[in-house]
Amino acid sequence: MLEIKGLGFRTIFLLTPKTLSLTPGIKDSAMNKKLTLSILAAVFCVALFFPPSAFAQRRDYLTEAEIELVRDNQEIDQRIGVLTKAIDRRFNVINNKTVKESEKWGEPPTGTRVQLLIDIEKLLGKAIDDLNQVAERNKENKLFPKAVHKLADSCTEYQPQFNTMLGTVKDEKERGSLLGSVEYCNQVLEAAAGVPKEEKKNKN
Repeated sequence: MLEIKGLGFRTIFLLTPKTLSLTPGIKDSAMNKKLTLSILAAVFCVALFFPPSAFAQRRDYLTEAEIELVRDNQEIDQRIGVLTKAIDRRFNVINNKTVKESEKWGEPPTGTRVQLLIDIEKLLGKAIDDLNQVAERNKENKLFPKAVHKLADSCTEYQPQFNTMLGTVKDEKERGSLLGSVEYCNQVLEAAAGVPKEEKKNKN
């Protein structure tokens, strides 16, 4: 039995005596060897032209530079700042606003409108997950309220844009990502309502 894996599915070829003995009375003949080699050659061609990445490609919702910034900013308020900035950059690309390349942020994000909206949805989910992890590890983290309200302020700005887009959307994937982002924003705003806001200190 020859088993081929790694193409996103499983293909099994059974090389039995019956398949190897197509001509009665002849075993291990040149014809049988040719058949076996043909099958192996066909499998090789499939693996060559359709590698595993072709079946299971995943789009990164952060650029390489953004990934480094997320790693570098471990404090939760700074991490949320990076994620919301990444969302702002995608909104700018969608709205045809100039996003300049910089040494810190690297090249502007790329992708179709749908891809960028899905990126935004994933970034909001990432921000919520990071906040939840901080809350689970240390409920007394002094930066937690600041981070929650920073994300809530951004969600307040995002919601009108999401609602405007939903009014004209025709693509179902786009609609799905927009609805997902709206739901995330609603969750953030609801949670922020129960988190005391940090009082600003007066400078004397």
